[in-house]
Amino acid sequence: MAEKMYPNILFLMTDEHRPDLAGFAGNPVIRTPNLDRLAKDSVIFDNAYTPSPVCIPARQCMMSGQLPRTCGCEVFGDDLPPFYRTFARTFSENAYNTVCCGKLHHNGPDQMQGWQHRIGNETRLTERFIENQDKEKLSQFKVSQADHRWTNAKEVLRAGVGHSRNMVNDEYTLRGALDIIEDIFESPYYDKQQINQPLLLKASFVLPHYPYYCDETLFKYYLNRVPVFGEEQKLSGHPYLDTKHLEIGQDVKLRDIQRTTAAYYAMIETVDNYIGQILDKLDEAGQNLDDWIIVFTSDHGEMLGEHGIWAKHKFYESSVRVPLFIRWPARFKPRHVKENVNLCDLYATLCELCHLDVPDNLDSRSLTDLMEGRSEGWSNESISQYLGQYLMIKQDHLKYHYYGEDMPEVLWDLLKDPDESVNLISDPAYSEAVEQMHKRRAQLGFGPDGDKNYKNAGYQLHPQK
Repeated sequence: MAEKMYPNILFLMTDEHRPDLAGFAGNPVIRTPNLDRLAKDSVIFDNAYTPSPVCIPARQCMMSGQLPRTCGCEVFGDDLPPFYRTFARTFSENAYNTVCCGKLHHNGPDQMQGWQHRIGNETRLTERFIENQDKEKLSQFKVSQADHRWTNAKEVLRAGVGHSRNMVNDEYTLRGALDIIEDIFESPYYDKQQINQPLLLKASFVLPHYPYYCDETLFKYYLNRVPVFGEEQKLSGHPYLDTKHLEIGQDVKLRDIQRTTAAYYAMIETVDNYIGQILDKLDEAGQNLDDWIIVFTSDHGEMLGEHGIWAKHKFYESSVRVPLFIRWPARFKPRHVKENVNLCDLYATLCELCHLDVPDNLDSRSLTDLMEGRSEGWSNESISQYLGQYLMIKQDHLKYHYYGEDMPEVLWDLLKDPDESVNLISDPAYSEAVEQMHKRRAQLGFGPDGDKNYKNAGYQLHPQK
């Protein structure tokens, strides 16, 4: 099968999706038949990481191919400056029809950020980007952030059967994706198909992001089947890693956690069903999915009570690692890639696969050599940043955390300690590794000796060449 010069791309994305909760990831309880059928012919990245373990920075960094400190999206609420260089803009400029259905999480004045067509009901300009706004007058009507969001305890206590706003948004996203596929490939009423122009279609769902609500049938199926992180979970003792924890028997009951876990599993099966409907619609339209590049990933994970912690924001694997596969059987055989990669790497990878020039100054490396089974020279590093001052460097099997000078550093050896429970930062056997982490930290602009002239991570497109 010959690869196309300008192949169509289907970019599938979920939100807050643990990397271990899919059938293709080895989970024996979850039902994800549609993701599994794609994954069996895909290159699966077992160690893919988000550039930031929170929604908005993660998504803007992925779109820009740059780390938070490079693109300036370092905290929740930030957005890329108007007309910023995103991979959607690059593809639009190179004659692709670029369509996004669903969540992009742009809050600023440029709500398109390079996409030609947006479908969904999340387009919204937040107050911080409105010039000359009367903040005093707004304060009379604005709900405070503390009142606006439930606590983690309330999220767990309210979990169960229901139809959340996120589900409504995703149904809108699904409807838009199905309609745009019909418009482009079938157009039964006006006969205006656009089948000759290459398409970049992103379907970006909110599920399985909390609130933890789901369909009753699925809830009952999972309720007494799901494994839970229970009373055996121990806090780390670290002043930041232990935030957002819930104590069983005090904040919530074990049964509450079981109900929440069941709802979370059910939300994943729900979004898998949505993905299946998109695949079926493309098949109905006469598209051969083997001719398409199909990407699946998420913006970050979900702790789900592991280590006693909920939500994300942490550099634990379940929060900072993401599911990722790329399917294109015309060029790549199915395989598992063990090297450390990052969502930022998708920019350069998609450009190279579609024969587009890769922009300069990206924190993005092409994954194509890894996808072909060549790892020689790969730096085997992945970086994540949070709140403008917290840093994670994953190098080989070692994961280093920096939380400023007022909190302890952390070093985990995931080869010896996959549960991430033993801090080796002061272990003499790791002193050389810690020294190397400190040097890299400084290059990235962090720490007391951080590079004041930091520009980017200093990556090459192909590190091994």
